[in-house]
Amino acid sequence: MGVHASLREHLAEWAAEDAQKRAVAETVENLAKAGIEIAKIIALGPLAGDMASARGEGGGGDTQKELDFLSNKIVTDALKASPVAWLGSEEDEKAVALNAGAPLAVNTDPLDGSSNIDTNMSIGTIFSILPNKEQAALLQPGRNQLCAGYIVYGPQTAIVLTVGQGTHIFWLDPRTGEFVLGKANVQIPVETKEYAINSSNFRHWDDKMKSYIVDCKLGKDGPRKKDFNMRWLGSLVADGFRILTRGGIYLYPADIRKGYTNGRLRLLYEANPIGMLIEQAGGACTQGKTRILDLEPISLHQHVPLVFGSKKEVEEVAYYYNQPPATGEHSPLFSQRGLFSSVR
Repeated sequence: MGVHASLREHLAEWAAEDAQKRAVAETVENLAKAGIEIAKIIALGPLAGDMASARGEGGGGDTQKELDFLSNKIVTDALKASPVAWLGSEEDEKAVALNAGAPLAVNTDPLDGSSNIDTNMSIGTIFSILPNKEQAALLQPGRNQLCAGYIVYGPQTAIVLTVGQGTHIFWLDPRTGEFVLGKANVQIPVETKEYAINSSNFRHWDDKMKSYIVDCKLGKDGPRKKDFNMRWLGSLVADGFRILTRGGIYLYPADIRKGYTNGRLRLLYEANPIGMLIEQAGGACTQGKTRILDLEPISLHQHVPLVFGSKKEVEEVAYYYNQPPATGEHSPLFSQRGLFSSVR
């Protein structure tokens, strides 16, 4: 299937006569329709009302905003009309039973990046499609995913999708109302000079992460021997899209703050789908040193640290975490001439 094929055509060719694949294709198409509906609301901005107003607390513990609520309803309705038995959503405290005996289960963040609703920045809908194993169908490791993807709502609306045969990007053509393949078999550059992290949290990180970031900041004058640029949008789908487009590394480490000691992002409906998309594009995704897709889930809203992007740079982070503690002159963080030295 070539570039400019529709999402529907692409999925039909992939699914062929396979019943499970046809179920996945139907579910993705319904999620795409839900995404178009959400995109229309987002495009209206404040003309649709105060979409950033708080309604309460979502299932994941974050403040639920009006657009979170609406997006969750739209996505849930789409999945009710799909061959999906179980739904796990960031906005629902517990798993939701949909269609008994259906072959699939879906984990989703209906509106990722909702803190950016009123800033006109890209936000998205993330989804992970799994086989229905009835017992704890939603609590499967990421390697079991049949399909993963997200819809990004920005200057263009696009679906980033993988069914285990590469990562592809489909753009919404507003003239036809269809998603069209614009970039097939995305490949993330193996090396990078760009990292994405919220440096305002530096003081809360462990020494391993501090050392990695300091070495990046030191650039050509430090042990990395090259200059880095930093980018941070505060939107997982937007930062991920940039990395898929031109490479880079994204880091959201655990830290010492309450609620962040196990990381901040959710394993099932954020890290796992991102992990599958990134790996299928030739990148890597870990929680620092362990592959995300190999983690065994223990709860629906489980938090994890997340590191993903250009493969060699993700491996570099693992190298820092696998080294014994650095002290004295061996550590750029704590050396006498380091950035945080008290010696003058």
